[in-house]
Amino acid sequence: YLWHFLSSSAETLLDDFLLTYTVFMTTDDLCQALLRQYPFTESCIHRGKEDDSDVSCRKRKVLHLVSQWTSLYKDWLHEDEHLKQFLKTIYRNVLDDVYEYPILEKDLKEFQKILGMHRRHTVDEYSPHRKNKTFFHQFSVKENWLQHRGTMNETEEIFCRVYITEHSYVSVKAQVSTSAQEILKIVAGKIQYPEEELALVTVSFSGEKHELQPNDLAISKSLESSSRMFVYRKDLTDSLNPFSENEELQQRSVRILGINTWDLALELTNFDWSLFNAIHEQELIYFTFSRQGSAENTENLSLLLQRCNEVQLWVATEILLCSQLCKRVQLLKKFIKIAAHCKAQRNLNSFFAIVMGLNTASVSRLSQTWEKIPGKFKKLFTELESLTDPSLNHKAYRDAFKKMKSPKIPFMPLLLKDVTFIHEGNKTFLDNLVNFEKLHMIADTVRSLRHCRNNQFGNEVPSKEHHELKPYVHHLHVIDNQQALFELSHRIEPRA
Repeated sequence: YLWHFLSSSAETLLDDFLLTYTVFMTTDDLCQALLRQYPFTESCIHRGKEDDSDVSCRKRKVLHLVSQWTSLYKDWLHEDEHLKQFLKTIYRNVLDDVYEYPILEKDLKEFQKILGMHRRHTVDEYSPHRKNKTFFHQFSVKENWLQHRGTMNETEEIFCRVYITEHSYVSVKAQVSTSAQEILKIVAGKIQYPEEELALVTVSFSGEKHELQPNDLAISKSLESSSRMFVYRKDLTDSLNPFSENEELQQRSVRILGINTWDLALELTNFDWSLFNAIHEQELIYFTFSRQGSAENTENLSLLLQRCNEVQLWVATEILLCSQLCKRVQLLKKFIKIAAHCKAQRNLNSFFAIVMGLNTASVSRLSQTWEKIPGKFKKLFTELESLTDPSLNHKAYRDAFKKMKSPKIPFMPLLLKDVTFIHEGNKTFLDNLVNFEKLHMIADTVRSLRHCRNNQFGNEVPSKEHHELKPYVHHLHVIDNQQALFELSHRIEPRA
């Protein structure tokens, strides 16, 4: 199979293979197969099996595939131990061969770029008398390139939930190394409560509580103990008391009404773009095929999917925590306009999330509120809803999205559905042979991410009038319990 791709002159076919190889082989399998395809000079030439041109051509094909592979995945796979050993071995092989095959010098220089090696070399340096010394010098100086991602763990960002009540939390996107004090400051600003009167507490599933100190790594502590993070109040006796649902409702003010809708949509788009742009294409394949260790390989994709769900809950939370009918009507109009702006900004992920949030059962049942919405807003919402119509395999959405220029953010759950449909509807192997047509269809679907990211979003930024806009959008406050949302819905508009 590998030689089939190596011998093909079609770059698309090679790209298909590199995108989907994990469907039927591990990284270790691929490394071993590539080493077997890389011909050793002594075994091939001295035994007369291949001439010089055949050997050098085959070597270059293998090196070209390695170059394409590392270019496609950049540092995404550099944590893999098999890949580390493979790259060391293949590089040593090229060093061994470049003196006898000067044509490989160009490939060697390309390999040095891959390895992050900046020192210049000439063919003479790879003579049999010097090559071993050169090799060990290179790796003693630059071996740490393979540790790049490992040393970045503390700076990687994840979403964490800081609960205010049993069902209500603030979503915080923060680095693993963020301190408890920094997280507490974010949450205090979000709920408009004095920071000095709050404490950040981890609560295990058994109910055991542990107050975090200001310099504690809050996220690490929470992950280690598999517990939830809560914000508790401090009283005069320094004991810890949780907020109640009623207290939260009484203290809440509707700040969103004073924010410009285009600016708010733009901040949503900027945030979504940062998440979408970080997704590696193969995350969709790992997510779909649920390979061993897939959770580690789908982190960025999971963040965007979680964000989509949280935006939907945020819309419902904002509306249902607003007890005044007139303000609730304003909020509905506001969200309809924000959805329209997200569509105009080609952010279909937040667009879908907002429309779905407005269609949540606990919101759609608010007949008194919906009746007071002006006709032009009802008409606009109907037009926006039509794009989310699932009939004919989401034809309305697909047609509209196809016409949009790049850059654009797709509705990611639907893209995942497409990959899953191809996977479940086609066998990976037919008569013990790899079904290349299936792999091509999957690769073609996954490659659509490249088209969406052909260009970067412009440098447009929200106006500076609302200094609270960015923290507001970055740290959404939501209620993640459908029963609690329904109770709020019936509280503000009781059943007739």
